[in-house]
Amino acid sequence: MRSRQLLIVSTLAVVLIWQIPYGHQLLYPLTLLATYAHEMGHGITALLTGSEFDQLVLHADGSGMAVWRGNPGRITTALIAAGGLVGPTFAGIGLLLLSRKPRYARTVLATLSALLLVSVVLWSRNAFGAVFLLAVAATLGMAARLLSQDVASFLLHFIAATLCLSWFNHLGYLFSAQAVVNGVAMPSDSAVIAQALWLPYWFWGGVVALFSLAVAAWGISKT
Repeated sequence: MRSRQLLIVSTLAVVLIWQIPYGHQLLYPLTLLATYAHEMGHGITALLTGSEFDQLVLHADGSGMAVWRGNPGRITTALIAAGGLVGPTFAGIGLLLLSRKPRYARTVLATLSALLLVSVVLWSRNAFGAVFLLAVAATLGMAARLLSQDVASFLLHFIAATLCLSWFNHLGYLFSAQAVVNGVAMPSDSAVIAQALWLPYWFWGGVVALFSLAVAAWGISKT
């Protein structure tokens, strides 16, 4: 099955699972993986703009936080906030582009497993997040060894589809002024962008949504 066909099947499977009872619970590990991609988006953007990325925290409720420090300007602060919002989309498209040929699927799974291990060592600082990421890394490592290339390719496309759709699944967050992280309310990323720049938070939420859609469409066109 070609990459685009795999993507269509995977996307339909994700959407259908979301619609069934307890569907979101079934995809809970992938929801946390999307949170991981979101927080890594903040952290990597912070590093790329000259700030320090201190730690990544994941919570059992699906929320997370990237702790960074530095003295960035207003535009850089906005970029770091936006980096988290687009992180899952970029991660999903990256997986799609790397797994266009099934013979590379197991290598991509093994590489992803290794990257998770590295991020645990460098940035994961809470027990739940570390245990979850280590479990996912072990699962992906085993999948790389045991699965056929076709099944491994489907798994990668399923993960990629979930990441690419996460912004849509959490569309309300883009247009919210607040986020709740481990039960504590704080400004949402859209609100942080609005505070750093101009115009209301819902405007920036719309910009990020359109940008994510454009990136996803571009990535799909390349599969």
